[in-house]
Amino acid sequence: MPELPYYYSEPFYLIAFIIMIPCLLIAGYAQAKVAINFGKYSKVQNKNRLTGVEAARRILNNNNLSHIAIQHTASEQPDHYDSKSKVIRLSDDVYESTSLTAAVIAAHECGHAIQDVTSYQPLRMRTVISPLATFASQAAWLFILAGLILVMFDFAVGGIYLLGIATILQLITLPVELNASSRALNLLQTNEILADTEMAAAKKVLSAAALTYVAALIKPIISLFGVLRMVLTYRRNRW
Repeated sequence: MPELPYYYSEPFYLIAFIIMIPCLLIAGYAQAKVAINFGKYSKVQNKNRLTGVEAARRILNNNNLSHIAIQHTASEQPDHYDSKSKVIRLSDDVYESTSLTAAVIAAHECGHAIQDVTSYQPLRMRTVISPLATFASQAAWLFILAGLILVMFDFAVGGIYLLGIATILQLITLPVELNASSRALNLLQTNEILADTEMAAAKKVLSAAALTYVAALIKPIISLFGVLRMVLTYRRNRW
């Protein structure tokens, strides 16, 4: 009986395959969902004809957050709330747009601002941990490359551990974003940004956005397994 290739005989590869296939399917589904819902409702004007900046300003003022500024940022930069500068930054597609999607995104960023002023702990944790996660992710690749080039397996393993730590640290992002979306739904309604008949569409946009947060967490997991497979294969061939 012929011997099976090593990648079939190693339990790791079977486990990696079982984990990665669902991850890839979820990531693909998330991208499709975002493209459909964001694309659809970006072409639908909200009934109040509020631009993204007008919606955000109304929400902030109504919640005693008039001190928080709103800035127009470049299209290639994502919409976000800067907790250090106390600024909401909105892209071209949101700042001046009267689309339903623009209003929903503006409300989501306002949700982050409210998290900040109410001392929402997961947001504070993310603010503290984010630089650490970025450092761990960048340092990981240096260790991995150094380990492969210098044929020092311990260096490569250390890089994998760092990549794993960075992935775990990113877990904190998910509850922060989901909570901001939950707040956004309430803000859209209580501040009369959207009509009651538009709330179902708003939920679809936010649900699609929630999937992007899940996909964003899945990508480093896929990368982690991919790098681990590469290092183990390299070790088998070189060590």
